[in-house]
Amino acid sequence: MTEREAMELCLELARKGWGRVSPSPLVGAVLLKDGVMVGEGHYAEFGGSHSEVVALEIAGANALGSTCVVNLEPCSHYGKTPPCTDALISAGVARVVIANLDPNPEAGGGRQVLADAGIDVEAGAMAEEAAALNAHFLWYHTRPSRPFVAVKLATSIDGYIADSAGDSKWISGSEARNWVQQLRAGFDAIAVGRKTASADNPALTVRGKITPRHQPRRLIFTRSGQIDANLKVLNTPSRGPAGVVKVGQTGLSEGDRGPDGHVQWSHAESLVGAFEDLRKQGVASVLCEGGASFAGELFRADLVDRMYWIQSPKWLGDGVRAFCGLSAGTLSEAKSWVVTERRTLGEDTLLVLDKELCLPAS
Repeated sequence: MTEREAMELCLELARKGWGRVSPSPLVGAVLLKDGVMVGEGHYAEFGGSHSEVVALEIAGANALGSTCVVNLEPCSHYGKTPPCTDALISAGVARVVIANLDPNPEAGGGRQVLADAGIDVEAGAMAEEAAALNAHFLWYHTRPSRPFVAVKLATSIDGYIADSAGDSKWISGSEARNWVQQLRAGFDAIAVGRKTASADNPALTVRGKITPRHQPRRLIFTRSGQIDANLKVLNTPSRGPAGVVKVGQTGLSEGDRGPDGHVQWSHAESLVGAFEDLRKQGVASVLCEGGASFAGELFRADLVDRMYWIQSPKWLGDGVRAFCGLSAGTLSEAKSWVVTERRTLGEDTLLVLDKELCLPAS
């Protein structure tokens, strides 16, 4: 196994922590000796053993003189567990290959600690792929003003999210819909606009194979403040916290608030201000699931950092456009987004695009 192949495996292992380790990063580690893997591990649960420690335990005496390949710089501080740098040094690891340095000022600095101990350290291997995987974590520690914002859209092949009658169930297939449940598990909050909340009445909960450490906060964004009190989001407190965010110049009135105190109502004069407020409340990432007007407003406000685009092979010919109210530009002015993933989900195709990669220094 080459170091490149080992890093690819690290990223695969790291993904197993999705929904279980936040606000910590997704991390995998592989130990190589003479081209043979002698240990592997991933960070599986917040507060649990780190990936390097798990891999070292599996390798045992084989860790001596080995190469540790890991997608994030080993921690150098005492947090919920002892420093991984101490474990690597004590085990006699000879070389450490890192994808991304850790921008967390409390945990970073491991590369220098390892180098000072005489270990050969290389940083920057598959840095872009690793940064895409840990986008939420890297954003949190480098962009403090607001949460990482992702938009998920399921469209027909000709770009509609619903038919001309407004029916959107179901454009995507069952495999794609099951995948969205897993996607939700890794976000702090799930948001929709008022129109989607009224038309689809989604519960916005996580169901399926992944049980998140915390159910995401469920949010409905509105400008009018007029929300149907019978919506599932507002009436299922046992399935996670819920909130209504009113955006606009007019603040909250008594008529805006619902009958039950478990729904948190808030107000911001702009979408940007609303997301800044969410960050102050500890929300580090938000998955916005529609609809077209809400997505359009997010793009106009330059708030979208990632797009999960599920494209169905259906051809509608007419319907509700995926992006509403966006100004036209020219090809020469068009900004290219970074494609971080392409794959099939049953008959559908998933395209993941980042506006830009949040790459830490290497």
